[in-house]
Amino acid sequence: MKRLKVGLIGLGRLGRVYARDLAGRIPETRLVAVADPAGTLAKDVAAELDVARAYADPIALIDEADVEAVVIATPTHLHRDHVIAAADRRKPTFCEKPPALSLREVSVMKDAIERSGMFFQMGFMRRFDAGYAAAKKQIDAGRIGTPLVFKATSRDPFRPSLEYANPASSGGMLIDMGIHDFDLARWFMGDVRTVSAIGATIAYPELATVGDIDNAIVSLTFASGKLGVVDLTRSGIYGYDISTEILGLEGTIRIGYLRETPIVVMTKAGGVAHDTVPYFMERFRDAYTNQLQDFARNVREGKSPPITIDDGLEALRVGVAATRARETGLPVAVADVAGADA
Repeated sequence: MKRLKVGLIGLGRLGRVYARDLAGRIPETRLVAVADPAGTLAKDVAAELDVARAYADPIALIDEADVEAVVIATPTHLHRDHVIAAADRRKPTFCEKPPALSLREVSVMKDAIERSGMFFQMGFMRRFDAGYAAAKKQIDAGRIGTPLVFKATSRDPFRPSLEYANPASSGGMLIDMGIHDFDLARWFMGDVRTVSAIGATIAYPELATVGDIDNAIVSLTFASGKLGVVDLTRSGIYGYDISTEILGLEGTIRIGYLRETPIVVMTKAGGVAHDTVPYFMERFRDAYTNQLQDFARNVREGKSPPITIDDGLEALRVGVAATRARETGLPVAVADVAGADA
């Protein structure tokens, strides 16, 4: 089969990873165009990766006849316009999480996608990680019996820039960071019924200047009556620590690892020590590649997307409910979080 000709919009830290994968690591794709409004970034990346076309205007890339499919890795507040533009041209599209900053925007995106009949796949890369994918298969096969409790920990080793953390562009920690865990919660356990949350700015006071927090704990009650808890922190200074545990009636599955290099040093003076996972690009390197490869294969083979705009919408709804619960100090029913006011 010929390679799918892909145009990539957004060349930030994750966009550069996607550019590398689409250009050289995925046999099903050929990166034919890149776009980013920042200076000469698009031209520089195009030159580095031998990409034929570079644009400062993302819409020009979407309009390019040679672009058969679009990958969107721009900041969250730009997703809506780019997805709608791709929908207008009926070009298969992959979009990074979160789908947008508000449920209202996602509803508009969903309407555009459904009207056009386009192929659309959301990006939740943890589902494509070997550990999470294996755990899902084991649970679906009944290996641990009925899942009872979902527990997830996400710890970043340092805070993001204040510009990035600003909820006006990121949605805030509970949405931008927590949405991965909320998606996994739904994937493993089903829909969430109610959310309670506490959170504070206790490690990096400067985050309060943009209205964000650095630590949070979220309690979930699922529609099935089962339970969940998610803890998030920007201050896991020892490394990038992502783990999930599903307690079942007949067993438990734990997912994740902290040691990056398979070596442990044991000395009298230093005790026992090993390194840790540096950051998300190392921990989920293969997952990012796998999800883009899956997108390309689905488009070429006419398959349905495994992660839809509805998955993005519902994970965001949980994130909005968690944000509201933290702000009010009260439990929030996820079903009560409607698009008109969120």
